[in-house]
Amino acid sequence: MSNSHTPPLKLIVGPCSAETEEQVITTAQAIASKYPHAIFRAGIWKPRTRPNAFEGIGEEGLPWLKKVKELTGMRTATEVANARHVEACLEQGVDVLWIGARTTVNPFSVQEIAVALKGVNIPVLVKNPVNAELSLWLGAIERLDLQGIKDIHAVHRGFHTSEKQAFRNDPKWDLAIELRLRAPQLPMICDPSHICGNKELIPYVAQKALDLGMNGLMIESHINPEMAWSDAFQQLTPLALEELLDNLKVRRPELPAPENGKELSALRSSINKADEELLQVLFRRMQYAMEIGEYKKKHNLTILQVNRWEEVLRDRVGIAQAMGLNRTFVKEMYNLIHEESIRKQSEVMN
Repeated sequence: MSNSHTPPLKLIVGPCSAETEEQVITTAQAIASKYPHAIFRAGIWKPRTRPNAFEGIGEEGLPWLKKVKELTGMRTATEVANARHVEACLEQGVDVLWIGARTTVNPFSVQEIAVALKGVNIPVLVKNPVNAELSLWLGAIERLDLQGIKDIHAVHRGFHTSEKQAFRNDPKWDLAIELRLRAPQLPMICDPSHICGNKELIPYVAQKALDLGMNGLMIESHINPEMAWSDAFQQLTPLALEELLDNLKVRRPELPAPENGKELSALRSSINKADEELLQVLFRRMQYAMEIGEYKKKHNLTILQVNRWEEVLRDRVGIAQAMGLNRTFVKEMYNLIHEESIRKQSEVMN
């Protein structure tokens, strides 16, 4: 999975839920035999939409995590949703806590957790909120930071969508990338289990996360997934986990100092030149849009000409596709250009 030229990958692995002591210990030992430096995760409290679903074993399972650490040496992690959860975990020596997607959406709950952790030196992971709102994700991280918690990680686990798609949760990679741009020093871990909802897609999502430079993976692994009490379809056996990790390629964020980066620098210079040309073309296009706005004003024409726009979009997307460009990308780009052209013409006509 990695070599001397690639950065170490943070692994957080274990079952969705702690179900029985035997299940927890057996799973942990199987994982530790291959990945002793991984962090062992298991849900103790499980927030569920409806009350009759399995909502976790509760505090009874915390000593099981303590036993995992004693037997395997692995650090342990679980989800917390309120101050009482935090206190119980700290009492039992849980090493890493995470705030789940359903909790991240509630600033009151996040604040309660942050206050309970004030003065405690423990890593805290913040999963993205269920809904695709970057400010909630950032806000949860900031609340922890304001209480002096320094070891904070973001966890990208996808976002709820009502649209039918292959994934359980929409990855919305653009939001994860935007968070990295806004907080470049914040480590980010991907949770492909919750993005995918089924084990077949996990290799694809895990590799994409690493290609984007994410710092680790949180993957659900159960000694017997078919018998799991929650999320059975997205959990891997320890053997399948090993196969997955063996086939992942960890990318380098930068070339090591002794290696020659002249070729990459030259390519980046070419990109810079192309971007400058692109901006000049966009500037000229907006100038033409304003001239058209003047003409429409003079002849008392509406700004929006639906038939003309449909013709332009159809023509440009067709040309782009023939050139090997992505149809969806070009269509979205032209829609943005059209919106700005409309705005420019509105300025002229008013």
